[in-house]
Amino acid sequence: MSPESLKYLLLGVLIFGVLVEKLLSYLNVKQPVPQVPPTLTEYLDAKKLEESKAYQREYFRFGLFSGLFSFILTFLFIWNGWFGAIDMWIGTFVPNPLIQSVLFFALIFIGSDVISLPFDYYGTFVIEEKFGFNKTTVQTFFTDKLKGYLLSILVGGGLLLVFLWLIHQMGPHFWWIFWIISAVFMVVVNLFYTAWILPLFNKLTPLEDGELKHRIIHYARSVGFPLDNILVMDGSKRSAKANAFFSGFGKRKKVVLYDTLLEQHPPDELVAVLAHEVGHYKKKHIVLGMISSVLQIGLLLFLLSQFIFSETMSFALGGEAWSAQLNIIGFTMLFSPISMIIGMGMNWLSRKHEFEADAFAKDTFAGKPLAEALKTLSVKTLSNINPHPWYVFVNYSHPPLLERLEKLE
Repeated sequence: MSPESLKYLLLGVLIFGVLVEKLLSYLNVKQPVPQVPPTLTEYLDAKKLEESKAYQREYFRFGLFSGLFSFILTFLFIWNGWFGAIDMWIGTFVPNPLIQSVLFFALIFIGSDVISLPFDYYGTFVIEEKFGFNKTTVQTFFTDKLKGYLLSILVGGGLLLVFLWLIHQMGPHFWWIFWIISAVFMVVVNLFYTAWILPLFNKLTPLEDGELKHRIIHYARSVGFPLDNILVMDGSKRSAKANAFFSGFGKRKKVVLYDTLLEQHPPDELVAVLAHEVGHYKKKHIVLGMISSVLQIGLLLFLLSQFIFSETMSFALGGEAWSAQLNIIGFTMLFSPISMIIGMGMNWLSRKHEFEADAFAKDTFAGKPLAEALKTLSVKTLSNINPHPWYVFVNYSHPPLLERLEKLE
């Protein structure tokens, strides 16, 4: 394939991806506002359903504008060869290929983040604020950004440097070496996320002694799940939305509860939520998810290794010679349809796992309190109770609320 043909293929893939994404979003937001289901009559009314639909419409319009802006910018970069122009400009004053690659991605990262900053700000301080979810201050917003930059430089930059060094030094064999490094990194992050990374952004405190802690520990022991690390995170510092999650393996496993979760639910519902999370652990979903991610990275790196040393992509993006960084950019774009298909498969598996974790909670604790917790969470976050089936199939990692309630009740 000639560079010109490959450029048109990249533009076709870009257009296809945007059309599919926006069509699915349009179908989803055009779903009619349903009647209040009998199982939810105590939790919401027609007014609340209209508010939920207004929330969806707001994000649809916002996503349409921001997505179109991103699409036009990316289209112009490919059409005019601006990726190659940036790469050649860096090469005029940096002779070392490895440093060229690092500077190229640094410029792309900085430019992308500067462009996305106003959109992030609008989403947080206009949309989330309008619907009563935002608790973030302007200071916290920008402090989080600065911390994120620092983490990206130290961790992301370090990994990127190793990745690029392997490409330049090892040739086609780079992929399996970096695959091993990536797998080890993922395990380490999972083990130490709550100890090393999360405290940079949130305050974690041990759950106070009392009825809730006693009931959680009692339940965990009843299902053979010794648990001593129960932490409360100040999620209300940023949002009124609630959540809970597990982190780590073996003796390092911890459960983290948002303080908003504690405020919104009685003890039996909180234990039910925990039982659901324990279900993921006991059913090996966490390990399976980790293995799946590692296999996906391996596939991605292998395919990249078959492609990255071709000059054609570099020329298609406006370069005048082979460039690892241009080929990585091009490969990422070409891989996006495959990534979407893999993502649909992973979402299907995730929804299956959610049903299994719900069943585990129902069998080992009770189904009713988990159903009540799901209702409260859904109503308070203005979740869509009538999503379009196609949108669910492509994008949902969790089953729709009514499907989960049907199985629990």
